[in-house]
Amino acid sequence: MLPATYRHLLRTPGAAAFFLTAVAGRVGIAMTSLGLVWLIHSRTGSYAVAGLVTGGFAVAEALAGPQLGRLIDRFGQARVLPPALLAHATAVAVLLTLVASGSPAWLLTAAGVAAGASVPQLGALSGARWAALLGGGRSAELPTAFALESLGNGFAYLAGPVLVSVAGASGHPAFGSALAAALVVGGGLALAAQRRTAPPPASEATERRQAGRSLLRPGFAVLAGVNLAIGVFFGAMQVSVAAFAVEHGFPAAAAPLYAASSCGELLSGWLYGTRRWRAAPRVQLAVGTSVLAVCCLSLPVTDSFPAMGVAVTLTGMTIPPILVITGVLTQAAVHRYVLTQAFTWLNSASAAGSAIAAAASGRAVDTFGAAGGFTIACAATITMTVLAVAGLHALRPSPGKPAIDT
Repeated sequence: MLPATYRHLLRTPGAAAFFLTAVAGRVGIAMTSLGLVWLIHSRTGSYAVAGLVTGGFAVAEALAGPQLGRLIDRFGQARVLPPALLAHATAVAVLLTLVASGSPAWLLTAAGVAAGASVPQLGALSGARWAALLGGGRSAELPTAFALESLGNGFAYLAGPVLVSVAGASGHPAFGSALAAALVVGGGLALAAQRRTAPPPASEATERRQAGRSLLRPGFAVLAGVNLAIGVFFGAMQVSVAAFAVEHGFPAAAAPLYAASSCGELLSGWLYGTRRWRAAPRVQLAVGTSVLAVCCLSLPVTDSFPAMGVAVTLTGMTIPPILVITGVLTQAAVHRYVLTQAFTWLNSASAAGSAIAAAASGRAVDTFGAAGGFTIACAATITMTVLAVAGLHALRPSPGKPAIDT
């Protein structure tokens, strides 16, 4: 049974339909990168080629996502999604064909880049719909809506990798990639068809210029910096937890440690959305990032699996509230006509941070062991705390936007 806060939210006309279709599409997005690894390695026998194609996909997604979001803000989801999804489906079909024919790595990478550049950020589109649906007198429900989005995203990134791994391990990696594309395209088209809940595009050039300037405000810069640091934290943790398990002679223990963190994230995201919080979102962000930084301090000196399990669970539990608050503050910091673009910029910042951390923490682990990687994760949390505290003034509600009482 869903708590009353979530039930009330999903009873809003049109809300359940766009939320569920966006979640289905996000399961496909969560399958795509890992599906490419299974697919390319099964045909080439090379993880290097698989990493090259997957890296091209990720970089293209991060760079093109905000530009696609900009088009959606300008012309609307219903007009932009169908051609983007057609391009994505075509790119995936070409990639599958090239893999089957044994094409060279550069062609596979080019197809991967095309697939990444055309995949829409369905989570950003769903978040923009919540903001449009709950504007005005219902703005106090936005934290609950973004908590629900966090749960949907968590479910997608738990279910997606499992589905694609089952397909790959059973000898059908092409089916996994095809299923991922089908979910992305199906969920995206279903979202595009729901015009009633789609946010309206800016109708005048003057409106678009004014809206675009809101992306340059200090408050949004703070939020982008926080998301960059969150990406660094995630990237460092992925490498460091695996290194910790290997160092202690039990590599298989990495899986339950990751699972403990994921379960903590789902639980805290669920609980956060079940109640209203009195503190202003910008204050919650400063407190949340501070708690995360404190929880991280034990990671470099932890030397047992039970203690590490507790530590990664606690750090995982602090992440969803921070992400929810970031979404709420973004909605308050930028103009509604650039909200999709703003959300995709935050996603790209996180992706960039994760990529940077994967390289930096790998080198740190090679030199100092798992503690070196965890130190980078700690530095990232301290950085986001400094940004959140220093940005308390910049994150005040923009002129003309009401404060959100959560």
